[in-house]
Amino acid sequence: MHPQTDTVYYTELDSPIGTLLITGDGDAITGLHMEQQATRPTMGEHWHRDDQRFQEALEQLTAYFEGTLQQFDLPLAGAGTGFQQAVWAALREIPYGQTETYGQLARRIGNQKASRAVGLANRRNPIGIIVPCHRVIGANGSLTGYAGGIERKQWLLAHEQAHMG
Repeated sequence: MHPQTDTVYYTELDSPIGTLLITGDGDAITGLHMEQQATRPTMGEHWHRDDQRFQEALEQLTAYFEGTLQQFDLPLAGAGTGFQQAVWAALREIPYGQTETYGQLARRIGNQKASRAVGLANRRNPIGIIVPCHRVIGANGSLTGYAGGIERKQWLLAHEQAHMG
């Protein structure tokens, strides 16, 4: 194995919902994590800060938080099972400013009985905001669990509603 294989590139972005940690493998984004997020990785010696490598992601995220960008166009490589990948791809199809229930998402990926599994895959989404797991809500309209915290989920949904145009 050559040494570059394990290198994790990262940058950080100060945002209205706290400092975001963005990770990548050199070709694609592998993670976007919020402060105090349980799944936020711990930096190791093989981590290298490289703001230049993430210039496009930083620009798109800044535009998103300014309310001028509704659709991200970035190379993504979140690690997950085939089922998780299917759920994450379906998340990217939920329109800006709109929500979908876990059951609706399960039906859309072709397994209407999988709402619990969809919820677990949603919770394990490694690329928050860009893969918009915050747009998934409970069947009764409640803002059920969010790895970044319910307050951030509320903020993101309100932000998108305010900038729909």
